[in-house]
Amino acid sequence: MGSEHRSVRAIRFCLPPFALLLAGFCTPGLGQGTGDGPREANPADVASVDAIVAAVYDVISGPAGEARDWDRWRTLFLPEARLISTGVNGQGESGYRVMTPEDYVAMAGASLEQNGFFESEIGRTQEQFGPVVHLFSSYDSRRSASDREPFARGINSFQLLNDGNRWWVVTVYWTSERPDLPIPEKYLSGGSGS
Repeated sequence: MGSEHRSVRAIRFCLPPFALLLAGFCTPGLGQGTGDGPREANPADVASVDAIVAAVYDVISGPAGEARDWDRWRTLFLPEARLISTGVNGQGESGYRVMTPEDYVAMAGASLEQNGFFESEIGRTQEQFGPVVHLFSSYDSRRSASDREPFARGINSFQLLNDGNRWWVVTVYWTSERPDLPIPEKYLSGGSGS
């Protein structure tokens, strides 16, 4: 595993309560202070929770030899967004990898395009409080859209934000199903693929 793959217990540190971090730090717009400025997205991709989740799956999915629309990908995420994979290695050790959306493109893009990859939502549970949405999006992964059986399944934990104009992906945090960690039935209903 790469240097970004760490043991979960290796990152203990103490932060002040979240409310203290925000005290006096309300900025009038997303992405300020990053130098990125606002990103322009297809309004249809960011108009609803369903649309932005579908757009994430759509960008990474496609047959072997087909380029992915990474410019579209970039418009879905906050500039500070993170993608975090977690799992167990061959020695049974738990770990994780933290990536920016750009890191994900660099790490996975060529493989997705070379080998073919189709990821579909097969179940969803969703919670919302004002502009904040958390959802578990159960998925299956196939090399070809015509494959009879997926080669992998798991859960993508999406954290989304509505800034009053559109939806943004803040975090996608996921793990794959394995024999000792099957997806519970309660997470296999309510998705676009069910």
